[in-house]
Amino acid sequence: MNVAVIGSGIAGLASAIRLANKGHRVTVFEKNNYPGGKIAQIKLGPYRFDTGPSLFTLPELVEELYKLSGVNIKKHFTYTKLQTICNYFYPDGSRLNFYHDLDKLFNEIRNNTSEDPSNLEKHLKKARDAYLISADVFIFNSLHKFSNYLSDPYKNILFKLHKLDFFRTMHRANRKLFRDKKIVQLFDRYATYNGSNPYKAPATLNIIAHLENNTGAFFPDKGMYAIADSLYRLAVDKGVNFSFNTMVDEIVIRDKRVTGLKIMNDTYYFDLIISDSDIRYLANTMMKHPRKSRINRQEPSSSALIYYWGVKNSFPELDIHNIIFSADYRTEFRKIFKERTLPDDPTIYIFISSKLVPEDAPAGCENWFVMVNAPPDTGQDWNSLVEKTRKNIISKINSTLTSDIENHIKFESYATPVNIEEKTLSTGGALYGNSSNSIFAAFLRHPNFLPRIKNLYFVGGSVHPGGGIPLCLASAGIVDKEIPEA
Repeated sequence: MNVAVIGSGIAGLASAIRLANKGHRVTVFEKNNYPGGKIAQIKLGPYRFDTGPSLFTLPELVEELYKLSGVNIKKHFTYTKLQTICNYFYPDGSRLNFYHDLDKLFNEIRNNTSEDPSNLEKHLKKARDAYLISADVFIFNSLHKFSNYLSDPYKNILFKLHKLDFFRTMHRANRKLFRDKKIVQLFDRYATYNGSNPYKAPATLNIIAHLENNTGAFFPDKGMYAIADSLYRLAVDKGVNFSFNTMVDEIVIRDKRVTGLKIMNDTYYFDLIISDSDIRYLANTMMKHPRKSRINRQEPSSSALIYYWGVKNSFPELDIHNIIFSADYRTEFRKIFKERTLPDDPTIYIFISSKLVPEDAPAGCENWFVMVNAPPDTGQDWNSLVEKTRKNIISKINSTLTSDIENHIKFESYATPVNIEEKTLSTGGALYGNSSNSIFAAFLRHPNFLPRIKNLYFVGGSVHPGGGIPLCLASAGIVDKEIPEA
């Protein structure tokens, strides 16, 4: 078949590789002049920055694409397992290094908190069990295909649904188990991994902790953009054609079947189309979508305000991933999701890839990706928020590190939800499509296909199973099952 893929995000690249391996002719249309979607990079002087996702889990999903292609991944893409997953800094001046090794982690917990390490062990075991119960149902297969409900994973889960903890919020579950507020806050943070609020999102999302802490966190040896770049090169080697700087205007549908794409004033005919575009953008601009009103009613996920700093100094107390927590987490999420603004005391994430990729910064220097969670764009005064939040961040970092970070910033840029929307077409700059702030969120995510329209499929972070690199790759796998060999 002649196949079009709209967008070269990680799910679009994976879909193109999968279909090319099945013998189909694949063309990818990308609005930007580079592949990767939200996985992107910028350079400021001698500093390089990954501008999108910074955490890499389930690397076997990338390995699978190379295996399908008959290519040795080690010749093209390598990665390292992180021994320290994240460094956490708290408002009272204490800190916690979250190690992958459980013995080291439990010693860290004993020495720096009042928490019983056995509670942490219980939590991680419960997260692992919930993942093993639910992954085949909620991640690696379609929720919208009736025949799936007759398979063993779907039938078995009916007797184990109580273990998924749908009816408590993440915060309530964590507060019930842990006695130290620092550990509660640490595990509440996992709600932000899909742009949600731990005070509203179901405790089911605690399975995210399994992926990071049980299976492990990893990092590509050449930085996060190497994931997209290597898959792009793999796709090209498999015969996929790429059309960059190309905006798709319309998906052409005739008699409930896709027939092609309109680009500028021309129509291009295709047998099958896979969209890796934000589903809200697609429904409002690219086709007459039968679920448009439902899509627009759903609550969007959070976005981000990001500062890119070329820092002329090194800070040994920081690792590749670092969190400086807010003193009032509940207020922070109320500001973001209800008041649609940023708090004066935000939780700060500092990502420094040069800790593992030395060439990302000059010797003795570091490349700081400094992010705070933000609401999607609804017309806020972002210039004012950028300036105000920067001052709050600088003050908080100085207090935490006993430093004057301002004097070390030699190169600087920033991104707002407006910039994110411009580059990725994610409506309002929402990073994960819809939020997961309800027990029904998983079921309300847009399906990977529409029964009413043949040969049209959907992948990426705004559709089932959700946002983040592993789930985007999983969406490509789900669609792949629906499409036959050439």
